[in-house]
Amino acid sequence: MDRDTGAETRDPERQELGIGNDGPTVSGARPDAGSMLAPGEPGWVPDPKELEALAEVADLAYFQVDENRDITAVSPALERITGFKAEDVIGRSCLTMIRCRECLRGCGVFEDKVVKDVPLTLFRADGTTVDVYKSGKAFTEGDHVVGALETVRLAEQAEQGPGTPPPELDTLLGSLGRYFLIADGDMRVVGFSSSLAEFLAVTPEDLQGTPVAELLGGDLFGEESQFRQAVLGGARREGWRASLRNADGTEEAVSISVGPISESTHCGASGARVSIMIRAGDEHRTGDLPSFSGIIARSASMRRIFRVIELLQENDSGVLITGESGTGKELVARALHDTSHRKEGPFVAINCAALPSELLESELFGHVRGAFTGAVRDKPGRFELADGGTLFLDEIGDLALPLQAKLLRALQEHAFERVGDTRTRTVDVRVVSATAVDLARAVSQREFREDLYYRLRVVPIEIPPLRERREDLDLLIRHLLERIGRERGRALRLAPSAMRALLAYRWPGNVRELQNALEYATTVCEGQTIHVGDLPLEIGHGVENGPGTPPFPSPGPSAEPESEFALETGVPSRDSRLDFTPEEAQELARILSALERAQYRRGEAAELLGMSRTTLWRKMKEFRL
Repeated sequence: MDRDTGAETRDPERQELGIGNDGPTVSGARPDAGSMLAPGEPGWVPDPKELEALAEVADLAYFQVDENRDITAVSPALERITGFKAEDVIGRSCLTMIRCRECLRGCGVFEDKVVKDVPLTLFRADGTTVDVYKSGKAFTEGDHVVGALETVRLAEQAEQGPGTPPPELDTLLGSLGRYFLIADGDMRVVGFSSSLAEFLAVTPEDLQGTPVAELLGGDLFGEESQFRQAVLGGARREGWRASLRNADGTEEAVSISVGPISESTHCGASGARVSIMIRAGDEHRTGDLPSFSGIIARSASMRRIFRVIELLQENDSGVLITGESGTGKELVARALHDTSHRKEGPFVAINCAALPSELLESELFGHVRGAFTGAVRDKPGRFELADGGTLFLDEIGDLALPLQAKLLRALQEHAFERVGDTRTRTVDVRVVSATAVDLARAVSQREFREDLYYRLRVVPIEIPPLRERREDLDLLIRHLLERIGRERGRALRLAPSAMRALLAYRWPGNVRELQNALEYATTVCEGQTIHVGDLPLEIGHGVENGPGTPPFPSPGPSAEPESEFALETGVPSRDSRLDFTPEEAQELARILSALERAQYRRGEAAELLGMSRTTLWRKMKEFRL
């Protein structure tokens, strides 16, 4: 039973009406957990300035309460409806302003977490009454309600056209580039926001009855589409990418969230089955990220590598790339090729650890027919295939000693013979090699030829592990998440807690492990926002341990100076101490949270924290942010 009305409670998952970071979500389009004016994390409470801005845009009547149901914010529109002034009610119980008999029975928002269009009769300040509809959503931390945001609209405003949201919500939708559709069982439009018709430059009459496939594409909404069948069957689909054809005939990238509409929902549209929230603009594009030949990075150590690559543009010297597994050695090898005078030639790669020596020799140098069992025809090797271009020998440290001698001759003389052949062949190849093995130690232990080592290592490039270049971490997260989402047709984002967990982790598997973690999270995430619980267990473990756990493990000693980008990432520098007391860990978490909310503008972050800019700067230096 709904505590506000005494009537049967509607299904909260199908009846939410929120005003989130992505604009309002209307019946059937389930917002992210904690999405009511939140970046997507349960327990986050809206910034009063953000609420004021939304109220100004949409003239929205709302009030916000804390965990004790005391009023913390009131919009001017609600002041006009009730006659109560904000300064008279803020800090007092919500019943001092929202006076109604139903509310005395219990708070539906706190009990049910979400309510929509609950009819109420309010007693105004002058003693008169007014009929309204109230909607709201609670903010939670775990099972504990820490506050709520509730909207009020006059009952006389509820009589709209078929399937259209209230005018104040429609205004807010359009101002944020959000549009709303309602479709029937045949996937034809039976309701929409008027701002959508304006965006498409069509009349409401023309939009009514249009097949959704004509607007958002047949791949998702065509008659044979599995996506269409799933949503008609009651499934929810959030953050999927689509294209919306606008007024001039061009297609604009959009993100859509689709959900079912239950029979108990009175949305004003006949035969309504599906609701579609459309977010215009591809806000997940990462084309502005700093990159070099496809490598996303801005750390000083990576910029030095980029400089070396630029200096080698006209040089064919051998390059040995070293670094831990997963650091992106092949990407650097490709950058060497793509920026060189050989870029029009082939780039041929071979993993020396993937094949036994007998087969690897044939792969490198080729063989002639009858050279061994199974050699039914002549076959060129990788050296020949790479003629005029670059040959990349990955995992060169695993090359067997007998084959090392043959490789050394090929490098010295640019000549070789195919297996089973006596004819000497010559090629024009630049050789770039890579390894995660300490070749200097392997040479001292006589496991790798010293002469080959120095032939390969004319120009050494060492790629630092990800834990030593944390300035690049947030860029890589954004880039990889956008790329994975594009491949899977979803537009996902990270909750602040999930981002903190990713930034805090040591990443022993480097960029490869980061990519795998984001692919895993994209797979298991049911909503549009990735939370800590969607990440692999080992990544979220440190965040879940609580205040006593050092939030940012040390990446180890390094002689490299602190980067000028440390503040931008919000991550303590690599020299950050680990002996945090619980109180210090809590303070650090508060500062990081404020910096994130203020987008690392120290003045705004200091205001959120209730301290001066100088004090914040001093504390940041203490924590080595």
